Amino acid sequence: MEKAKFTFSDGSGADEFFVLEETKINGSAYILVVDSEEDDAECLILREVEESKDAEKTYEVVEDDTELMAVSKVFEELLEDVDIEM
Repeated sequence: MEKAKFTFSDGSGADEFFVLEETKINGSAYILVVDSEEDDAECLILREVEESKDAEKTYEVVEDDTELMAVSKVFEELLEDVDIEM
C-alpha cells in the first residue's frame, strides 16, 4: 500500500496516510486514504481541487453527505473486501 504525505493548507503541519484507491467520477478525481494498515482504520475520502504545474496536487476532504455517500459506494465496489462506515 502506498503511503503519501499530506501538508495542511493552513501551514499547521503534515500527516501521512495510506492511499487505498483512487477513481474519477464525472471529471473529479477522488482518493480513499486510511491512517493505518489495521482492519479498523479511520478513512477519509479526498477530492482533488487543483493540479499545480509543479506536480503537487491539492485535495480537500469530501464533507457533503450526498457526494460522500455516492463516492463511498464507488470505492466499496472497487474494493470488494472494504466496508466503509459513516
